Amino acid sequence: MSTEPTADAEPTADAAGRSGRKEDHVRLARAQWAAPRGGNEFDDVDFLHHALHAVPQESVDLAVDMFGRRAGSPFYINGMTGGTESTGRLNRALAIAARETGLAMACGSMSIALDDAAAARAFTVIREENPTGLVMANLGVGRSAEDAVRVVEMLSADALQVHVNAVQETVMPEGSPDFADWLRSIEAIVAASPVPVLVKEVGFGLSPRTLRTLADIGVGWADVSGRGGTDFLRIENDRRAGGDYGYLTGFGQSAPACLLDAARAARTGGGTLPVLFASGGVRNPLDVLRALALGARAVGVAGAFLSPVAEGGADVLVEVIRTWQDHTRDLAALLGARTAAELASADVLIRGALREHCELRGIDAGSYGRRSEG
Repeated sequence: MSTEPTADAEPTADAAGRSGRKEDHVRLARAQWAAPRGGNEFDDVDFLHHALHAVPQESVDLAVDMFGRRAGSPFYINGMTGGTESTGRLNRALAIAARETGLAMACGSMSIALDDAAAARAFTVIREENPTGLVMANLGVGRSAEDAVRVVEMLSADALQVHVNAVQETVMPEGSPDFADWLRSIEAIVAASPVPVLVKEVGFGLSPRTLRTLADIGVGWADVSGRGGTDFLRIENDRRAGGDYGYLTGFGQSAPACLLDAARAARTGGGTLPVLFASGGVRNPLDVLRALALGARAVGVAGAFLSPVAEGGADVLVEVIRTWQDHTRDLAALLGARTAAELASADVLIRGALREHCELRGIDAGSYGRRSEG
């Protein structure tokens, strides 16, 4: 199947409108991350320091299994954008950075490329620049199984992200909050996809009820993608003439809360949950290790990488990523963890709003501070 646009391809009116929306999203997301930011619930997770239990840095290997492939780092470039000339340049730089550092990478929603052949180039450049890396395609829930196969083929993708965004669709000026067929859509995509499917939120969290429902229809991977990072409710509200959904600020669950909820659900039985990734508000290597300690297999980073790549290109982002790789290794060694999996046994103290969440959800927060004793 050809994925290249024809020379005379013209965008449809709908695709042209989505192009403008994608430019708005990048502009508003960059503005959010450039402004002074308060804390988020990752700050409610503290590691208990054991002064004589560090391990040599050279003994640490934080490689993780992602979709049956070995990923050398436990964090990856999460989906951001694509579909326009400028976002295509961002995707090219992100792909180069992923290639040079060995990071896995996801792209932004590819729906526009299905409806406008000229937009496909902003996505296919990812595979051109990173021919052997681990690449995830991305499609919004509600598209057909045939569309899912097309975007996988377009990128020769190793996995497919299917994003669910009920809050965003509700607030988006041109949104389509028609949720009736979403579950059937995901089930059909999972059945038809030639690669593993990961279902992700866009920043409002996945509850245990949702995770169990996904597992029941065959979803093996999920990104809890909680609040605290790029706020798509705020982005869409800023695009509304009246900004009348501002009162919903803070809606949803954080990634740490989702991970703690999922761990409780897994312990209490009732079926297998998907393998969990985490994203949403990951600002630094310490947040990566916090997510791993709470049960994430791998950690997605978007907002913290957006400004470096937008302002300095691939070279600047490569240096940022290499620093993160060095720091995640060094911090894991300090915590006595030779592997990412061993971080799940680290003692962590859960405080503040996150502890209150635990109390309300029946989670024994104190047990996380005593894990090395077991």
